Amino acid sequence: MADDKKLTPRDTDFSAWYNEVVLRAELADHSPVRGSMVIRPWGYGIWERMQRALDDMFKATGHENAYFPLLIPMSFIEREKEHVEGFKPELAVVTHAGGKELEEPLVVRPTSETVIYSMFAKWVQSYRDLPILMNQWANVMRWEMRTRLFLRTSEFLWQEGHTAHTTEREAEEETRRMLEVYRQFMEEWIAMPVVTGLKSESEKFAGALRTYTCEAMMQDGKALQAGTSHNLGQNFSKQFDLTYQSEAGTEEFAWNTSWGVSTRLVGGLVMTHGDDAGVVVPPRLAPTQVVIVPIFRKEEERVAVVEKAHQIRSRLHDAGVRVRVDDREHLNPGAKFWEWERKGVPFRIEIGPRDLAKGQVVVARRVTAEGEDRKAFLPEEEALANLPGLLDSFQDFLLERARAAREARTFRGVESIDELKEILETTPGGFVHSGWCGDPEVEERIQTETKATLRCIPDPEFRSETPPDRCIGGDAPSSAEVIWARAY
Repeated sequence: MADDKKLTPRDTDFSAWYNEVVLRAELADHSPVRGSMVIRPWGYGIWERMQRALDDMFKATGHENAYFPLLIPMSFIEREKEHVEGFKPELAVVTHAGGKELEEPLVVRPTSETVIYSMFAKWVQSYRDLPILMNQWANVMRWEMRTRLFLRTSEFLWQEGHTAHTTEREAEEETRRMLEVYRQFMEEWIAMPVVTGLKSESEKFAGALRTYTCEAMMQDGKALQAGTSHNLGQNFSKQFDLTYQSEAGTEEFAWNTSWGVSTRLVGGLVMTHGDDAGVVVPPRLAPTQVVIVPIFRKEEERVAVVEKAHQIRSRLHDAGVRVRVDDREHLNPGAKFWEWERKGVPFRIEIGPRDLAKGQVVVARRVTAEGEDRKAFLPEEEALANLPGLLDSFQDFLLERARAAREARTFRGVESIDELKEILETTPGGFVHSGWCGDPEVEERIQTETKATLRCIPDPEFRSETPPDRCIGGDAPSSAEVIWARAY
């Protein structure tokens, strides 16, 4: 960067912009261990608020939190063939401990289906013990070759829900219920609109019966798999003897689900809302929603201005606003403005001696619609009364702006691979809808030729009004409408 205060513009190099903004906004930093990250307080504050919101939503749907071990016996991983094949390249394995070689290697948890269902098998005897609805907040390890802060790291934080049911119908209902919880959270809290749908066989979770996904579109037109919910069928139950005695007295295998989202969502937030000045944090997730910057030139002005700033802070705090006063004396106001814009605080209040005399404040909004003023001079009482509502309208604005951006880059009725290629090469990317006959060879060909993947078979509300009748790969009739995109 020629100017160390300026980020690489998004339209010049989106990848470089993303890396710079995550570091410069103090969301995260690289750790001494390859592929791992340190989440800094501002980034962790966003993740904490995500956790709290999701945890409340999980508990409202009857789930309880638990915790399971970090280390899993290798024999557990190997019991489910699809599962071990899907994760084998990413496993981190402990072979020595206490100065000795272990009798059995231990896997650092890449996901917890195996250890959790082995425990469920101990706890379940009868249909009366079901359903089990559990969630854990944890870290996991997947030895990624190519890493990027938040989006793909060797160690990351997440939640993983795991449940057991008496019937496939109950398990399917649970799988879809939690997908809807994710969709609601992503749109209402992150202001990140998503398309929900079913993954293809080649893209589903290793060992699952069916995988459902939330797919978000980033500003560069690429897709981000933001969360997944899996109907695991009875695969893991059969491997770990998770059975129950039915009401009729027969012994049956339980039906399982698992579902998870991770700190990848912080990266999704950055790439959905950020601009060339830095991050833009939706108010519901902002650790600080309003920052107050006192402005003065003379020492005799400082006491009155700073005192007023803290009075305003106290009143906003009492109104439920997360607010702080930046009265650091070693930084000038311009440096403070730049820092908080870079971090994405939704609103800034400026107050100086003239404002004090007039009984007003300056309210600056982090981003506005085109043509709107970012700053407003408002009477103090009006500003304080209106700020909670302004935060709500800012949240709504970000969601609608992101939804409009997605629709502008959604292409429907694409009939050939050549047309798909042209869209991906001549536009900034996007979601491309087409027909598909279900042939995995067509899916593989498109991935090889275009680097796009089949993101999902979209749920009805996201399908085209006129369903495609021909497969994008040729003359075969279409069995489903699908969405293609290049992805993170």
